[in-house]
Amino acid sequence: MRTDSLGSAMATPADQPLWWQLGTVYQIYPRSFMDSNADGVGDLNGITHKLDYLHWLGVDAIWISPIFPSPMADFGYDVSDYCDIHPLFGSLADFDHLTQAAHQRGIKVILDYVPNHTSDQHPWFLESRSSRSSDKRDWYIWVDQPNNWISVFGGSAWQWDPTTSQFYYHAYLKEQPDLNWHNPDVQSAMLDVLRFWFDRGVDGMRIDALRQLVKSPRLEDNPPNPDWRPGLDPYGSLIPLYTTDQPEVLQNVARFREVADGYPERVLIGELWLPIERLVSYYGLDGRGLHLPFNFHLIMTAWQARAIAALVEQYEAALPPGAWPNWVLGNHDRSRIATRVGPAQARVAAMLLLTLRGTPTLYQGDELGMRDVPIPPEAVQDPVERNVPGLGLGRDPERTPMQWDASHNAGFCRLSAEPWLPVAPDYAVCNVSAERDDPSSMLSLYRNLISLRRATPALSVGSYRTAFLDEHVYSYEREHADHRLLIALNFSPESRRLEIPGGRLVLSTHLDGHGQTPTELRPDEGVIVALGD
Repeated sequence: MRTDSLGSAMATPADQPLWWQLGTVYQIYPRSFMDSNADGVGDLNGITHKLDYLHWLGVDAIWISPIFPSPMADFGYDVSDYCDIHPLFGSLADFDHLTQAAHQRGIKVILDYVPNHTSDQHPWFLESRSSRSSDKRDWYIWVDQPNNWISVFGGSAWQWDPTTSQFYYHAYLKEQPDLNWHNPDVQSAMLDVLRFWFDRGVDGMRIDALRQLVKSPRLEDNPPNPDWRPGLDPYGSLIPLYTTDQPEVLQNVARFREVADGYPERVLIGELWLPIERLVSYYGLDGRGLHLPFNFHLIMTAWQARAIAALVEQYEAALPPGAWPNWVLGNHDRSRIATRVGPAQARVAAMLLLTLRGTPTLYQGDELGMRDVPIPPEAVQDPVERNVPGLGLGRDPERTPMQWDASHNAGFCRLSAEPWLPVAPDYAVCNVSAERDDPSSMLSLYRNLISLRRATPALSVGSYRTAFLDEHVYSYEREHADHRLLIALNFSPESRRLEIPGGRLVLSTHLDGHGQTPTELRPDEGVIVALGD
């Protein structure tokens, strides 16, 4: 164990780290990854077709966003059957083939698990809404008189149902009624869903909307948020005190963990947009909770050296004993990193993600430097943008098709097909084929970083300490056994002096200068330097 210069102790992991600690996770948004059947929508066979690319890139696991039967009100997050595959994406046989092919290449498969809500077309809800005396009435949340709870996607979270003259609760769309997790029958049925996919060879689950899972049974009004003002996201007008992060959520996480632990080396990852002090509680009592509560704070923190360093320090200090950290730069719900910080700093961000202590998760296309794509009003697909237009909350811009080559439709689908979302206008130069042949490309940088992380214990499992910090430069050391690396990141567009007593350049975000002793950081440059060589 080493102690960093700012005073917090950074523990080293166990002697035998597991695959999800050593590996890099790659998120696939299946609608936009690869279309194999010319319908303009990506599918499972498309993913299988591109596994060799993912193996070449060096990722260790793929997390696939929902592929289950669904009316697609929220593009798969409204599930009507948890134990099958939507025909749009293929079949269970196609999924089994994908899993087998991924495993043959040493790639693990993680699926999305959506326990908070179902589709309003799920048989459970159809039965629940049929009668107040239905056996499944209490599987959902029904009231005579709604309170002030509001939907994440805009408007009241209560929907009137004329069949039985009551309101039901939906944290998201009205087509996504929330399950009642106070009901033991709901718990049992959803645990069986986990078993179904683990029995089928799935290596882990990313749990969607986890903080929403349990609501206060007393249905108290949520208090107003004094910091909210018109023009901001309407969901933020109330503090979700009684609708999120309830104590009982952790009890259900423990149930998920018990199921997962019945299988060898399964991983549970939780979607949790929470402050760090609450986020780390989801590791559970004595580490019996999530393996990886998703840490989204790099997405939400100002892209400044001091702010990022303070975040890392705060997170490392908050981790419970034995907890394994993780970092995320982007996903299908947030603006792409190259749009948020610009193309030059996106290279610095790549080095940060893949050299911090903990498991990195990479969103498809970020390895190319893909940016948000403006979506004309007539092409908008996202229900958030339709419900709350003009506030920049829509998620279509970061969900556009993966850019494979310079052919029509960027190689995502055939010439005869119309992609479900527009292809980025820069696809002719920003694509896998072009960047694979360019030794200085973003793709080459990501591949080098992933390879170095995999081959270097100091990066994959080593300790962390902050080495230097000012307004422009953030540097830190990673160490394992007698091997020390210094990572220095320049957050500014100007050169900065770098004082290193000796040392050898292992990798620069500019992908040059290998083996030299760097004396400065060029504008928007990050470097990895071997110390003591």
